[in-house]
Amino acid sequence: MAAYDIVIRNGQVADGTGKKLFAADVALKGDRIAAVEAPGSLRGDNEIDAKGKVVAPGFIDVHTHDDTALIDNPTMAMKASQGVTTVVCGNCGVSAAPYVRSDIGHFLSLIVKKKGNVSKNFAAFAAKVDAAKPAINGAFLIGHGTLRMNAMGDDIGRTATAAEIVVMRDLLDQSLEQGAIGMSSGLFYAVANAASTDEVAEVAKPLGKWGGVYTAHMRDEGDDILKAMDETFEIGRRAGASIIVSHHKCSGRSNFGRMKETLPKFTEAMKQQEIAFDVYPYIAGSTILRSDMLDRADKVLITWSDKVPGVSGRDLKEIAQEMGCSMREAADRLQPAGAIYFMMDEKDVQSAMAHPGAMIGSDGIPFDTHPHPRLWGTFPRVLGHYSRDLKLFPLEDAVRRMTSYSAGRFHLTKRGEVRPGFYADICLFDPATVIDTATFDKPISPARGIDTVLCNGQIVWRDGKPGGGRAGHALKRQDMQNEAKA
Repeated sequence: MAAYDIVIRNGQVADGTGKKLFAADVALKGDRIAAVEAPGSLRGDNEIDAKGKVVAPGFIDVHTHDDTALIDNPTMAMKASQGVTTVVCGNCGVSAAPYVRSDIGHFLSLIVKKKGNVSKNFAAFAAKVDAAKPAINGAFLIGHGTLRMNAMGDDIGRTATAAEIVVMRDLLDQSLEQGAIGMSSGLFYAVANAASTDEVAEVAKPLGKWGGVYTAHMRDEGDDILKAMDETFEIGRRAGASIIVSHHKCSGRSNFGRMKETLPKFTEAMKQQEIAFDVYPYIAGSTILRSDMLDRADKVLITWSDKVPGVSGRDLKEIAQEMGCSMREAADRLQPAGAIYFMMDEKDVQSAMAHPGAMIGSDGIPFDTHPHPRLWGTFPRVLGHYSRDLKLFPLEDAVRRMTSYSAGRFHLTKRGEVRPGFYADICLFDPATVIDTATFDKPISPARGIDTVLCNGQIVWRDGKPGGGRAGHALKRQDMQNEAKA
């Protein structure tokens, strides 16, 4: 019987820790990395020649809405093609479980296209993910907005009552016991905007008990961003949980340059609490179409519209001119719909990415008809454009921000490093050519320079197409905690 299933030879290893590239052979056995040894020292029946390539851990996309995409689209080409082997789902307060209502509704439709993919409890949802045999792994947060819809029905324009808070807290507690890794909030959205700080902090209390994380799409990313940061830090402190601020940005032209305020505030807060944030490498964001966001955006592209087909990928200003109305009225006519908003400053984006507390998340919406290019391009863009071309940070640090640092912040045990005993999540890429090809005009386009990607020891992307591996599964909190103790 062969000692190793696969041996990756002749490559330069970026082990995920930030350590300088080094030459080594990497051997895989089953779903684990079995050995990392001197070049030429390992042999196997199945060898991959990585000459001219970097051998890195599979990337961890810490901010996704891929909850049910793992079920409906199990090859996960939009992520595997970037070198991503684990996605963190359930962000921005919306998750596919636990959900007890008969309808899906506008908010949940961001991540769910089939009613059968939602579940009344997290254990049932995780079982659906495992049954789909996705190419890559998923780790799952529970959305505070989803909890609100369960406990409050459609009467969400107010703070929850004490009894409703108990219902939400019990659902979160049950979900964490069943394997969810934390709770997310989206106080920016209508489904949760009326929630008070006290409400969220009370609902989040089981996080401290189970060691879960709290991620926040903050209440405000514009004029009141500093106040929103204080609220987020307070909620995490009261819940006894580590904090991840989602897609950190200073939104709207009037707030360009305010990273000079927010980043020092993060640095100071990080001395007192366990806090980090994720960033996507673009000056445009994407979410549902909201009339109140139009004024702060320099440009708005429509990603989908249920009511008016054929407008995906088009500029809202041009659509409004054709309709003979204002942009706000056109937006109302298109509803329900999604949009891309150009509303950030490039210097701010770079400052945020370069901060020691930053990691990388795509925040792509997989079911958009004309998605944001970040869905297909985020990680190669960081490696190629920001690290290699702009030299914002060394390649080794770029890899660290997308692997071991992310794994540590989300408690993803034995992932994020090229190290014996760790899971065989591996990305081989060409450092000279790796780059995103997805654009705002043509967003569905695989990156260049991503050679081979393996998840749990199976090839999921190779030669520009899916590799056939389907060894991904739901990463459950208790399994990872037990492994950390072993």
